[in-house]
Amino acid sequence: MNEIVVWEGIGHTFWGVTKALLPLLVLFLIFQFAMLKLPRSYVLNLLKGALLALVGLGLFLQGVSIGFFPAGQSMGEILGAMDEQWLLVPFGLMMGFLATWGEPAVRILGSQIEEASGGSVRKSLVLYAIASGVALFVALGMARIVYGIPLLWIIIPGYLLAIGMLWFSERSVVAVAFDAGGVATGPMAVTFVLAIAVGIASAIEGRDPVMDGFGLIALIALAPILTIMLLGLILRFRLRRKEE
Repeated sequence: MNEIVVWEGIGHTFWGVTKALLPLLVLFLIFQFAMLKLPRSYVLNLLKGALLALVGLGLFLQGVSIGFFPAGQSMGEILGAMDEQWLLVPFGLMMGFLATWGEPAVRILGSQIEEASGGSVRKSLVLYAIASGVALFVALGMARIVYGIPLLWIIIPGYLLAIGMLWFSERSVVAVAFDAGGVATGPMAVTFVLAIAVGIASAIEGRDPVMDGFGLIALIALAPILTIMLLGLILRFRLRRKEE
């Protein structure tokens, strides 16, 4: 019985991953034959890597759909039925940090930033900054669900603050910050944290799972933008103090 549940819908999952990877592979092959002319061994290695990526993504997304999403929704329904609902705010702080800490794309971005900066910006520093920002905004999202705070009351001031910080941040930091907002909204956040939020909203009387449960991903996308630009300002200030 468990085997049927585990493999249920796996064909649909792999077909979706194939449709996502195939255009990229076709684009590479067009450039390969038209301009790149890379060695045959390189092309073979890339095809092997694409196959491994297909299998890995398929299994990962299958595990997420049968494991993380149902578990997150069930946890949310149980948590939403608690009497001390204020505890959902520190719980959201913890879940936001852990979900971002385990996000593969965030770790890849941190490694690329460390490599591009020549090691001056450590991968761990970027990871802590993004995870801390997401943790704070997931906690705000939980407070929004518990106390009925409108989403716009958080989103609008947050983006106004981000726009204001643009004037004081370096262009390279701004580019990294907005990329960080994209990588933080990966499968861990969407399938687990969002599922918990929807479950909590469905369990709390007077809350709408659609109106109150969703919107958390928008907050998660905003958090790294602010934290990375703040990190850039702190590093620039410290560098200026050293120069002085």
